Amino acid sequence: MADIINPAKPATRREELFIELYKGAFPAVAKYISRRGGSFDEAKDVFHDALVVYYEKISAASSVPVNEIGYVVGTAKNLWLKRYRENVYNTSLDKVEPTAVDDENTPSTMRLLRFLETAGKKCMDLLTGFYYNKLPLTAIATQFGYSGVRSATVQKYKCLEKVRETIKEKALTYDDFME
Repeated sequence: MADIINPAKPATRREELFIELYKGAFPAVAKYISRRGGSFDEAKDVFHDALVVYYEKISAASSVPVNEIGYVVGTAKNLWLKRYRENVYNTSLDKVEPTAVDDENTPSTMRLLRFLETAGKKCMDLLTGFYYNKLPLTAIATQFGYSGVRSATVQKYKCLEKVRETIKEKALTYDDFME
């Protein structure tokens, strides 16, 4: 395909070479972009850009890539990744779906908090530190004055058991927490 830029060759030969590249490389590019959430039109656009890059390379250099189809496919993949990264950073907030939805299938936060409070303030602080603030048990042991990680683990377990006992005493089920 090195003779694609040779002015002595007729335009029909260049056209044949591009068609050969299109048939050999486009299916792989389209499949790659489709698997990564792109559309057929985006695949065509990226592929055409890759063909332009290939043509510019062989026009400017005296050497031609050994595997022209592989070169075009690789270029198209890189162009798609670049485009994808740019789109991720420039996504409009209007297009982002809200993740938290208040509906009848979400647990009642207030009711859950009331049961957690029955375990006491110290337990509430310990559980908040561990589950909400994601503190390691070593930090919790230091913060709450426990002798070690094992003591903090035992206390966390006891706090959870207090909450479980309260729920058992009142014979509550999961549905009782739904508003």
